Amino acid sequence: MFTKVILHNMTSVDGRLDWFPVNMELFYGLIPMWQEDATLAGADTLLAVPLEEADETQNEPSEPDQTSSDNTKPLLVVPDSKGRLRGHWHLWLKQPYWRGGVALCSKSTPSEYYEYLKQHNIDWITAGEDKVDLKAALEELGSRYGVKVVRADSGGRLNGALLRAGLVSEVSVLFSPYLVGGITPKSIFAAPDLESEEGIIQLKLLAVETLDDSVVWVRYEVVK
Repeated sequence: MFTKVILHNMTSVDGRLDWFPVNMELFYGLIPMWQEDATLAGADTLLAVPLEEADETQNEPSEPDQTSSDNTKPLLVVPDSKGRLRGHWHLWLKQPYWRGGVALCSKSTPSEYYEYLKQHNIDWITAGEDKVDLKAALEELGSRYGVKVVRADSGGRLNGALLRAGLVSEVSVLFSPYLVGGITPKSIFAAPDLESEEGIIQLKLLAVETLDDSVVWVRYEVVK
């Protein structure tokens, strides 16, 4: 089953993801247009968001009805081969945005992480040896859960892995009217340097729109 993957980010005009104020209402207000079946979030992104600590409950089994019965909500899907979200998943699934969660693991994922996921009624897909094979994992998401549209809500590392693997169909960027500068920018596309021009990703313009607060929204199709 073909899965459409959309990268959706807000950056400064010079392409940074950090330091400038983000209009979250504007950013997330656009998301319903894609009718996503799954939100693909990076572990780094989720760990950077402060949630209420509940360490005393992280090893207690969750109730079977923890996830939402509203099938119109997307799944929360997180590649996490190292099990870094152990102790965090159950907190994220208390949020009202998703109907359930799926952890993407590999054969190197610690057994303790699988036990934690099992205790909290969180599904998982194992794909890849030392790290998650994103292509195989997305194929399994489609086969097992009927996922056809995935929106990546992440930083540059996961975006970069998806782009380098040729898995992205659309790139959506909101350019916020700020310049940040710096020599160590957090950009929307973080990946190893290319060794030839063959790895350059070509884009085709789909739409340009000026939104509130001088934000410019640009959408591109990834040319395969």
